[in-house]
Formats: sequence, C-alpha cells, structure tokens
Amino acid sequence: MKNSKKAYNYARFGYFFSIPFVIGYVIFSLYPILYTFSVAFSDLKGLTTREYNILWDDLFKNFKTILGLATFKTSILNTIKIWILNFIPQMLLALLIASWFTDRRSKIKGQGFFKVVFYMPNIITAATVAILFNSLFGYPKGPVNDFLLMIGAVDKDHLINFALKKTAAQNIVIFIQTWMWYGQTAIVLMSGILGISPELFEAAEVDGANQWQTFWFITIPNIKTIMLFTLITSLIGGLNMFDIPYSYLAGGPDNATLTAAVFIYNQAFAGAYMYARAAAASIIMFVIICILSAITFYLMRDKEAAALRKIEKEARKKFKAKQLTAGKGV
Repeated sequence: MKNSKKAYNYARFGYFFSIPFVIGYVIFSLYPILYTFSVAFSDLKGLTTREYNILWDDLFKNFKTILGLATFKTSILNTIKIWILNFIPQMLLALLIASWFTDRRSKIKGQGFFKVVFYMPNIITAATVAILFNSLFGYPKGPVNDFLLMIGAVDKDHLINFALKKTAAQNIVIFIQTWMWYGQTAIVLMSGILGISPELFEAAEVDGANQWQTFWFITIPNIKTIMLFTLITSLIGGLNMFDIPYSYLAGGPDNATLTAAVFIYNQAFAGAYMYARAAAASIIMFVIICILSAITFYLMRDKEAAALRKIEKEARKKFKAKQLTAGKGV
C-alpha cells in the first residue's frame, strides 16, 4: 500500500530564517552602497543639502578632482606604508606564537592565560588605545619622556614632542596596529595548525626532524589557505584603516598619519562637507582593494592544483571531442 502522505519539505524554512538577514543587508549595506555610487557622480555637498543632481555633462568630475588632490595621493601612500610595515611583523610574530603554542614538544604551561593576554589588545576600543598612547608619549610630561630623561637620552630642555614628529607618529601608529592585531592573527593561524593531521607531525618526529624543519616543511605548506585568508582580511582592513590614525592624531602631524579612510571622513564631515568627493574616493578605494585582492589571490594560488585542474579540463575536452567524432561516424 502506497503512503498517501506527501513528504514534507523542511528546506523551505531556511528561506524564512534568512529573511531577517536579507532585510538587514538590504537596509544597512546594499542601499548605502548603491546610494554612495549614485552620489559619486553627483554634485551633493553642504551640511543641510538633501537634493543632488547627476553630473551628466562631466560624469567623472569628482573622480578627476580626487585623483588630482595631493592629499589623496599622500593618504594612499601612507595607508599602504603603514599597512605593510605593521602586517609583516604582525604575521611573523603570529606565526612564531602559533607554532610555539601548537608544538607538542614545547609543553608550555598556562597557555589559556597567554592566549587571553595576546588577544586582549584586540578587544580594547580604539579610543581607549589612542588615549593610552597619547598619555604614554605625552609632552612635556609623559612616561616615555620621563624614561628617556631618567636614562640620560635627553635633557629637560630637549624633551621630544612625539606629536610633532612625522616619523615618530607613523611608527607609533604602526606599533599600535601590530600590537592590537597580532593576537587575532595568531589565534586564526593556531586554528589552521590544529587542523593539520597529527600523523604528519608524528612522522616528522620519527624521522628526526627538529622544530624548525617541522614548521617550515609541514606547518607552512599546510596552512597556506589560512595565511591567504589572513592576508586578504588584513589587506582589506589595512586599506580601510581609520580608528587609530584618526583617534590618535587625526591624520597629523602634517598628514603623516593621514590614511585613505581619514581622508574620506574629512571630505565628507569636515569643512565644506563634500559628500560627492567622499563617495568618489570611497569607490576608488573599493576598486584598489578589489585589484590588490585579485593580484594576491593569483600570486598565492595553489599552482599544482591549478595545473591539475587544467589537465582535467583538457582531458574532458578530448573525451567530448572523441564522443562527438564517434557519434558522427555512426
């Protein structure tokens, strides 16, 4: 006897559960993105202005203006420089910590405590960190100046005003970014290392490989995907760097810590409130991030897997060609 009851499809409930996310995304993400694109080709500016007109006569006027500004070029160079100089030590330190804490031969005690300490800077708000470092490098009184005075590196008449030193300001921002994010990066890398089969490490240990050889020939090749993820997310976050450079010195001194995000903020919410220019600068940064991400994906792709896919694709083509030839012969 056949079952007269139809099988109930529970998959439809997935669509209902996704509705809140879709609504939130449309309101808070998709609409602002589309609005930004429309504003970038308009003449919108001013604190109280709500209406704007599309610049049909010169559609890319705002883009040309932004690309011609020396401050925008400076902000791009600063952003790239600060990101590179904080990502390299951040990744090296994170790799060292991740390999150290996941190596069975190290047997580190109190790992939970150290993980919390390493990750702690990441959960501190940017405003708090900015106030902290403003106090540390304060002038004329501050812990750093007091320490330099104590060891005789400076005298009372030659205390250092770090807020007016371009190189010092950039280096402080670089250090803050490294300090805040190395713990997050280390935890992500640790999760990748823990996903590697223990048999590989056991085999290396039996073969007499030391910790460095195990790390270089087993750990690194097996976490390339995690490292790519870390690199891409850091690239996107680094090119959107705003909170620390703005909260610490608001882009100063002399635009030394002016990043692209701070430049966009200044265009939109300072001075003449040039919303159209800020939107154009945002789109330019979006394009730059997409291009750099694509280049990174290409350079860090798995070449062996890509070659294998190419061989399989060619084999399928030959197989289909033979089938077609055989069919015509019949």
